[in-house]
Amino acid sequence: MSSSLAGKPVAILVANGVDEPQLTEIQRALTRAGATVRTIAPEQGLVNSWHGDSWGHYYPVDGAINEALGSDFEVLVLPGGQRGIDKLKENLHTRRIVNHFLDAGKPISAIGEGVALLALGARIGGRTVTAPQAQRADLLAAGAEIDDDATSVDGNILTAQGPAPQAWVEETLQMVADSDVIRRAA
Repeated sequence: MSSSLAGKPVAILVANGVDEPQLTEIQRALTRAGATVRTIAPEQGLVNSWHGDSWGHYYPVDGAINEALGSDFEVLVLPGGQRGIDKLKENLHTRRIVNHFLDAGKPISAIGEGVALLALGARIGGRTVTAPQAQRADLLAAGAEIDDDATSVDGNILTAQGPAPQAWVEETLQMVADSDVIRRAA
C-alpha cells in the first residue's frame, strides 16, 4: 500500500480545538505510508488540540487556509473536534476547499464532527454519510442520507462517527490506495 501513497499530497484541515487522537493517528499513518501530509489551518504557526476534557498539545501548521488550493492536494482529511470544526465552519476558505474535493471526486475522509464540514457547500446531496447525532441535522438539510454504521463509504467519501479513530485510519489508507484519482495521478 505504501508505494501507492508515496509522495501523494494530503491536506489535513484543522483549527484550534482539533481532536488530538484523530489528528495524530491519521497523520502518523499517512506519513508512514509515504504520503506528503500537510496541515492546513486558519491559525498560523501552531494549532492547539483538544484531548478528552481539556486542551491538548500544540501541532505545527504547514499552510494557511487562505492560501491553500484544493488542486494542490489529492486527498482531504477532516478530523473532528467541535471547537475546531466550529472555527472552520466560519471560514469561507473551508467551503472552497471542501467543494473543490467534492466537485473533483477526490478522496475525502472525515470523522466525528469533521463530517459536518461536508454540508457547507450543499454538494453532499444524495450522498450517504455517517456522523455523530449532533451533526446530522446540517447534513440532512444539505441533502445527505445518513447511515448508522460506524463508518460509511460512498464513492470518494469516507465518513466515520468516531471517537476512536483506528478503523477510520485503516479504511482511509485503503480508500486512498484504491482511489482511481490517486492511480491516475501516479
